[in-house]
Amino acid sequence: MLRLRTLCLGAATALMFVAVSPPLKAAPTAPSANPFAETSPLPLQAPPFDRIKDSDYQPAFEEAMRQQIAEIEAIADNPAPATFDNTIEAMEKSGRMLDRVNLTFSGVVQANTNDTLDKVQTEEAPKLAAHQDAIYLNPKLFARVKAVYDARDSLKLDPESLQLLKIYYMQFVHAGANLSDADKAKLRDLNKRDASLEAAYQQKLVAAAKAGALVVDNKVALAGLSDQEIAAAAQGAKARKLDGKFVIPLQNTTQQPTLASLTDRRVREKLFDSSWTRAEKGDKNDTRATIEELAKIRADKAKLLGYPNYAAYVLYDQMAKTPEAVLRFMEQLAAPTRAQAAREAKDIQALIDKQGTLFDLKPWDWEFYSEQVRKAKFDIDEKQIKPYLELNNVLQNGVFYAANKLYGLTFRERKDIPVYQPDVRVFDVFDKDGSQLGLFYFDYFKRDNKSGGAWMSNFMEQSKLIGTKPVIYNVANFTKPAPGQPALLTFDDVTTMFHEFGHGLHGLFANQTYPSISGTSVARDFVEFPSQFNEHWALYPEVLKHYAVDYRTGKPIPQVLIDKIKKAAKFDQGYKLGEVVAAAELDMQWHMPSGDSPKEDCDAFEPQALRAAKVDFPDVPPRYRSSYFLHIWANGYAAGYYAYLWTEMLDDDAFAWFKAHGGLTRENGERFRKLILSRGHSEDYGPMFRAFYGKDPEIGPMLQHRGLAPGGD
Repeated sequence: MLRLRTLCLGAATALMFVAVSPPLKAAPTAPSANPFAETSPLPLQAPPFDRIKDSDYQPAFEEAMRQQIAEIEAIADNPAPATFDNTIEAMEKSGRMLDRVNLTFSGVVQANTNDTLDKVQTEEAPKLAAHQDAIYLNPKLFARVKAVYDARDSLKLDPESLQLLKIYYMQFVHAGANLSDADKAKLRDLNKRDASLEAAYQQKLVAAAKAGALVVDNKVALAGLSDQEIAAAAQGAKARKLDGKFVIPLQNTTQQPTLASLTDRRVREKLFDSSWTRAEKGDKNDTRATIEELAKIRADKAKLLGYPNYAAYVLYDQMAKTPEAVLRFMEQLAAPTRAQAAREAKDIQALIDKQGTLFDLKPWDWEFYSEQVRKAKFDIDEKQIKPYLELNNVLQNGVFYAANKLYGLTFRERKDIPVYQPDVRVFDVFDKDGSQLGLFYFDYFKRDNKSGGAWMSNFMEQSKLIGTKPVIYNVANFTKPAPGQPALLTFDDVTTMFHEFGHGLHGLFANQTYPSISGTSVARDFVEFPSQFNEHWALYPEVLKHYAVDYRTGKPIPQVLIDKIKKAAKFDQGYKLGEVVAAAELDMQWHMPSGDSPKEDCDAFEPQALRAAKVDFPDVPPRYRSSYFLHIWANGYAAGYYAYLWTEMLDDDAFAWFKAHGGLTRENGERFRKLILSRGHSEDYGPMFRAFYGKDPEIGPMLQHRGLAPGGD
């Protein structure tokens, strides 16, 4: 099977600028000389980036797909009766070259793209979709899968093998294996068009986000920003050959970090508008027509496959199971969120009125004035905190420290492993017994040719069958400091580091025989559970004191500031939860129309959908608008963005269990590793969660953690 997966965490991707690179050579590299033709000689088969050229990817994709189709045809044409070994396990062993090139390319094209890689993506995306169809819509292959599946009760398979067999069968049916030949042809066309549109959307967003960056002519307009932020803005302008100017690049979300600091309201409004309209300017980077067609194609595909809508099609194998279950879950969040956001808005408006500025609160004002309310309520300033949050210290003495205390892991940086960009760092990861568990790459700084947000994925996946260990990467978009300056983080950045590392732990602790169900190869509404759970350790007293050290003096963060941080953690939760609930509802509503519905108009659909779901919170815009919602249009989260909220419920339940059983202990960590982190998709999610928590998930700890219900921390 194709195992295409990138995990986005916290704030996931919105693509940035495409740098210029030489075009593909007319005569591509011969497969025999291609660095993907054989397994990498590097430790744990890490990608040989010192040998890989941009021109290697396309011929590698072509050859790898050819090889796997030959392998699949041999399985389908095998004259021997179908067995688990010669059919299911044989498919698991197929496509090794395709895994190598696809995992590497997926990592680089999101983190360090250029014109050449974009061209490869554009040309190969529909071919990969067709390749997947060639496997799942092969009638002889499906007949063999079905024969093994029908005989499953007599095969005496171990639980993991039986789980894999069930998943294969369901995926074949879900992919259209039972369709008529005519309908299979229609499905192939829909899948190819979807893949092409997703690639186009992603690339439009790269250019739209770059073009949407706010350019200001003088330093006065940046009043309120720190010297480091102004220096970074000047450096960004210089990189674009805009000497003497300042550039504030857009991150993927609606709100932008500097809105909390910029004192000039006109500049704040311009920055917000740049973000809000980045992909709606009527130019070649306008995404609205693309997503309107994508939504219609997906609805048509769902109808062809017998589902009432695309959301139902997506959710068939998720923990939530149905769109109705998702909508009921989010309904429980909407009312308390609206009430809390209204209270917060009232406090902010009162502050505005008190200052005598006489204007109504708008979205571009929220971050600026809520920060003032926060300071007034908790006497805390982000600038007070940043000196204690130096990136390397957070990584080594925070993220790694917590992993050592919970799981016994140790880390050693390597300088001999080639990387795809000089800022990338690589670490060996050793298990509690000293054996090597995997390799871990960290790529933390923002670049114009890098997707926005943060994410985790693999360059190599764990599998006992294949004999591979995990090679994992975390990517983020923290502001790169000016030369000679320390990389100081916000507490949100720190939370992102812990979050993405939680995904990494899920991948590192994979202990499966079969790659298709290994590690993070789980449902969208389960995959964010380990990552969001790991966020809790960022504020855990023992961990926080260990990494929060003033980079200038070496003095630990004072307890009085820790207390303020903890109290402030529940501040503004109406807004923070509201923007995510609104985005999740927007995603669901885009994927609820049936195939009989006409194509939607993007401009009209978005406000109508938010209003109908009662999540059109005043002054709280969605975290992502439809036009720049990369998660759902090109990053695998269609009808799945709710997963962040669903898994927040799971992670808060789990952390409540930890607190009730002693907190940060090796015993607790080992139990979580054994019952959750090492399980992959080797069993169903409900039983897996109940085995750890002792009962079904409940929303109470989540509301308490957010400060929307009594109790909690």
